[in-house]
Amino acid sequence: DSTESVVQEAVEKGCNLVVAHHPIVFRGLKRFNGNNYVERTVMYAIRQGVALYAIHTNLDNVHASGVNSRIARQLGLADTRVLAPTRGTLDVGAGLVGHLSEPMDEQAFLMHVKQQMQTDCVRHTALRGRPVHTVAVCGGSGSFLLADAKRAGADAFISADFKYHEFFDAETDLIIADIGHYESEQFTISLLFDIISEKFPNFALHCTTQNTNPVQYL
Repeated sequence: DSTESVVQEAVEKGCNLVVAHHPIVFRGLKRFNGNNYVERTVMYAIRQGVALYAIHTNLDNVHASGVNSRIARQLGLADTRVLAPTRGTLDVGAGLVGHLSEPMDEQAFLMHVKQQMQTDCVRHTALRGRPVHTVAVCGGSGSFLLADAKRAGADAFISADFKYHEFFDAETDLIIADIGHYESEQFTISLLFDIISEKFPNFALHCTTQNTNPVQYL
């Protein structure tokens, strides 16, 4: 996220560009009064000569080097494919589905997810008493892909931002594991660093040290 603290960090490090996953401006800015964090961040970036660049949906929807491939790598999934391909394509679309090298006990799998995704909380549906082998993933808000995960034969669907009643929709077809929006996308920072480093080896790059997660756990 391009927040005030991230832009301040960029200024302190002598950077003139912040590459973020989430856009900061979702609605038109008609005034700059500094009344909210969006206005304050944009105002500060303009004054300091720092450009803000967001690479969201395109990074979500690319197969080989996108947000979901990074999650799949973190979880050790192989033979991945796009869960919901864009019409006329195979390697572009929402979500991924892949396989664990060996089936895992459900409880052990959820602990694996918790540890590998470095999350303090995993909200999940009831265990089914079956091993987990095929896993679907979607960084950020992925409830819209639940039907696709079922059609793909996934034993578990790892994503975020599921609403209460949406958990019922799992039925007994799979396990929904909601790991948190920030947590599901946190490795995007290193992903972007690797992509930019490869394409532009002469750029001076810095990974932010700011934790921009607005959700806290007690």
